[in-house]
Amino acid sequence: MNLKRYVVATIRPWNLETYRSAISRLPGVWHLVEDPADLTPERLEAWNPRYVFFPHWGHKVPPEIVRRWECVCFHETDLPWGRGGSPIQNLIARGHKETVVSALRMVDEMDAGPVYAKRPLSLLGLAEEIYLRAAEIVAEMIAEIVAREPAPEPQAGHPTVFRRRTPEESRIPEETAGLEALFDHIRMLDAEGYPRAFLRHGSFRFEFSRPALRTGRIEATVSVTCEPPKGEDL
Repeated sequence: MNLKRYVVATIRPWNLETYRSAISRLPGVWHLVEDPADLTPERLEAWNPRYVFFPHWGHKVPPEIVRRWECVCFHETDLPWGRGGSPIQNLIARGHKETVVSALRMVDEMDAGPVYAKRPLSLLGLAEEIYLRAAEIVAEMIAEIVAREPAPEPQAGHPTVFRRRTPEESRIPEETAGLEALFDHIRMLDAEGYPRAFLRHGSFRFEFSRPALRTGRIEATVSVTCEPPKGEDL
C-alpha cells in the first residue's frame, strides 16, 4: 500500500508542538521543515507530497514551489477581508474580539487563493494564548483536508489588505485612549518571537509582558534595558 506523503513547514513553537502531538500521527508519511533553507524543489521532488502545509511560516515561499505543489496556508481573518501581514495585531488594534482561521491554497498573490475551510477563533487573551488556540484549530483543519481532500472555493467579496506592522510600532502610542486600549496593545504583542510593547525614557527601554487588566489598573511584567546611543555598541 502506497501511503500519501505530506509536508508541514513551520517555525513557531506552538505549531511545532501540535505537529508532534497530533499532525504527525495522522495517516500517511509526514515530513517537517523548520528551516527555510530546507524548503527546496529538490527536496519536495524527493518527498512527492500530496499537500505542503504552511502553518505560521513567516517566510516567502518560492513561486516555483507554490506553482508546482498544492500549498496550503492559514490566515487569521475572514478572507478576502484582512489579507496581508500581522492579522492578529491588526484585528485587536481595531477592536475585534473574534475572527476566523481561513485555510487557503497559496497562489502568487498574497492571501488571494481559494479557500478550503474557515473556523472561528477567539481573540481574547494574550497573543501567545491566541496562537496556541489557532495552532489547535489548524491541526484540526489539516486533518480534515487530508481526510476529505476538498476542492477549495474562490474567495467572494471585496478584498481589503492589512499592512505588516514594524517593530517600532510596538512602542506604546502617547495618544492611547484608556486602560483597555493600553491592555490590548500590550497583550497583542505578548508572544515568543514578537517585539514586545515598549516605552523609551532617555537611554532606557521598558518592555511590557504578561499584562492583567484589573479594576482601575494594569499589572504587567516589566523588563528594563539600557540602549546605547545611536552609532555605538554596548
